[in-house]
Amino acid sequence: MVNINSMRLYIFVFVVLILLIGITSAEEIKIGVLVDRSGPLATYGNDIKNALDIAKEDINTYFSERGLNFTVDFIVEDTKVDPNLALQKVQSFHERGIDLIIGPMGSGEVSNIKDYVSSNKMIIISPSSTALPTIIGFAKPEDKKYIFRFVGTDDLQSTAIAGEISSLGIKGVVITYIGNPWGKGLYEEIKPKLEKEGVEIAKVVEYPDQTPADFSPYISSLEDGVRSLVEKYGNDKVAVIAFSYEEVYTMLAQTDINSILFKVLWFGCDGTAKSGRISDVIDKVKTIGMYSTLFESKGPAYDSLKEKYIAKGYGEPYQYAMNAYDAAWVIALAYSELIEEKGSYDPDMMVTEIREVTERYSNGVYGVQPVSGKITLNEWNDRASGDYAIYYVSEEGKWDLAGLWRFETGEVEWIHKPVPPQIVTPTATPTPTAPTETPAKPTPGFEILALIAGIGIAFALRRT
Repeated sequence: MVNINSMRLYIFVFVVLILLIGITSAEEIKIGVLVDRSGPLATYGNDIKNALDIAKEDINTYFSERGLNFTVDFIVEDTKVDPNLALQKVQSFHERGIDLIIGPMGSGEVSNIKDYVSSNKMIIISPSSTALPTIIGFAKPEDKKYIFRFVGTDDLQSTAIAGEISSLGIKGVVITYIGNPWGKGLYEEIKPKLEKEGVEIAKVVEYPDQTPADFSPYISSLEDGVRSLVEKYGNDKVAVIAFSYEEVYTMLAQTDINSILFKVLWFGCDGTAKSGRISDVIDKVKTIGMYSTLFESKGPAYDSLKEKYIAKGYGEPYQYAMNAYDAAWVIALAYSELIEEKGSYDPDMMVTEIREVTERYSNGVYGVQPVSGKITLNEWNDRASGDYAIYYVSEEGKWDLAGLWRFETGEVEWIHKPVPPQIVTPTATPTPTAPTETPAKPTPGFEILALIAGIGIAFALRRT
């Protein structure tokens, strides 16, 4: 006869075993993360890591509450934005059976790992690489099948900048750019867009990738272009567009304060936005505004992520971290759906699943919302949606928000609409007229002397 206490013990052990089996059978989705944690982009790389810590909690809670037998984990590696180190980390991930990756951050890194990733059918989603696909070595969309990017690429940014120019009625521009694939790519993208808007490009000035010690010849060329346009349209209809990094502020430092370049507005990009280097040339930059675009798209779930950031002492999330957070959700959801539907993992089917899940996730189908706004992918698996903030240098010498270019409307919502620098025309000096000739009058001193002399003569005659 079985003892009641023994029976209870058996039941308890059985229940515990069932629970343990349920726990241990949950499949762990391992996602590699390639970010800069100690190099020039460490601020953003560590911010991505913070966002993914929160994503891990949120996604695992989602799986648990819905009875889905999955968990997610992130394995973070530091690349220092070094393309060679990024390749080594990718190879290490593959050897460890990790073929789903968030990152790397730089376009140079993506270019260097693309062949290995593609040949081994690894899937990556970069939150911050923006160079055009053809610039980093892709001839056609099929070549980029396994490589996704959740940040607006430079074709989108060039559309936003062209939108700024058009909204202000600018008639002519000169363009300067750093002579690397990124700078040249931005120029090649914006050229036909400006031409379509009827904007004249008077001159294009490329300078070397290695920052010149002397910008004089490039400054002179820009001045010639601006001068010709100002004579034709007036300074309020002319602008300079700079596809540069912070070296543009060195160029401005070397430009004479009386130059024609400071009589027109300047438009920059994500390489110039919010730079601390403006402190070196603050009086000059305040004059031209340096209206610079920066991908900045926020979705319905942004406030929730921000609250969690603040609660953990992280401050506020940067855009790249928001993109990475959404990438984590898309990978986890796509993987879980693929396994539930097909019973096993297939990288080619995963590519299709990611595209479909991205659309459903963006539309809130899963009951969760994107933090970086609606994500629309183009044929290159790159983000073709999202807004751009426009920052400018205010009279107080600080970067401030000037407006927002909206992807959905293609229009700029100006908060501070640019005002062209004023050209002060000196007041003409009136031509002096010839005075009318009048008889000369003796000076008062001469009259007195003559009077005294007359009195003296009269007195002398009286005495004779």
